[in-house]
Amino acid sequence: MADRLTQLQDAVNKQADNFTNSLGILQQCATPTPFNGLGAHPSGKSQSATPQPQQQQQIQQQHEDHTSLFAQLIARTAKDIEILIDSLPAEESSSELQASSLQKLEKDNQEAAQKLEDVVQQGEAILQEIQSALHDIAQSQLEIQKLEVTAANSNSYIAHAAAH
Repeated sequence: MADRLTQLQDAVNKQADNFTNSLGILQQCATPTPFNGLGAHPSGKSQSATPQPQQQQQIQQQHEDHTSLFAQLIARTAKDIEILIDSLPAEESSSELQASSLQKLEKDNQEAAQKLEDVVQQGEAILQEIQSALHDIAQSQLEIQKLEVTAANSNSYIAHAAAH
């Protein structure tokens, strides 16, 4: 849940940035509007020069592009914020939900522990069988070596007796 809250805080901060940037663009792109008696020189002429019609069209197009861009950003971020808020658990059911979730986790944990214990017992049984088989193999090899030594001694005794 903390992760969702962090995401929500980030989205709110992003929305604040969107609003701030859109206001800055509006301030930058807005055409000056004359007020009666304000901003005029004593000669009666306005202080700023009027842009040419082509420049006005470019400025107007830029303004519309920025308006569209920031409208999309603000709408998308607002939707993201709404989705994040909807994904948060309800306050009333949170303790009940936590209790049932905890019980389910405990049950799952007990089942997993039982399965693990069963697998460990099976592994120990297989290990016993392997150790027993290795012991039998070692005993058989020792008996074969004894028989080979006995047979070699018998053959050398017979060969020695036959030579005399």
